[in-house]
Amino acid sequence: MLKVSGINLHYGAAQILYDVSLEAAPASVTCVMGRNGVGKTSLLKAITGHHAISGGEIEFDGAQLAKSAPHLRAASGIAYVPQGRDVFPMLSVKENLETGYSLLPRDQRNIPPEVFELFPVLGEMLGRRGGDLSGGQQQQLAIGRALVMRPKILVLDEPTEGIQPSVIKDIGRAIEYLRDTAGLAIILVEQYLDFCRQLANDVYIMDRGMMVHHGPASDLDKKNVRKHLSV
Repeated sequence: MLKVSGINLHYGAAQILYDVSLEAAPASVTCVMGRNGVGKTSLLKAITGHHAISGGEIEFDGAQLAKSAPHLRAASGIAYVPQGRDVFPMLSVKENLETGYSLLPRDQRNIPPEVFELFPVLGEMLGRRGGDLSGGQQQQLAIGRALVMRPKILVLDEPTEGIQPSVIKDIGRAIEYLRDTAGLAIILVEQYLDFCRQLANDVYIMDRGMMVHHGPASDLDKKNVRKHLSV
């Protein structure tokens, strides 16, 4: 579904990513881990087109994306839930969800029932403003908005950050459903080790802008792997 091959990324003169490669398959969760500041979010911005790469290739569903604009990548089936959620605070929950319509043909401009099946609280709060929701509810709204786009791949940047444990469980169940039933490819940037171990099929670990490990989730129990995650 997605193949990232040897990409480099710069912010001005500073190089952030060094020959980074990654693959994500349908019906699979690919988890990217690492300490703060190692380039995980920059990798997601490269994949979704929010920051240009300075070398390498990104291939999605057979098409080269390295020079494709973010809205074209979204239209091709890449949905991005950024760190911090970025819901529209003055719009209602329903209006936030409807912003996902912009890339859809008219006959698909509806909210899929799975959104409310996965996150029932959204159905109960359709008229409430996005800015009035709790952090966990906003995270569910951000994921629901991404699902309105009918994506082929879902890119999540630290969805458990600052979220209460009950909502983390809800998000975990939603990811399992989207992987196992809907067959989505999911890229998950995460620092919560148990959450990643529970959900991931493949794990990549980054350090100083480079990939230093790739393997199954069971590798997270190995001492030589966990050393890359300790502070």
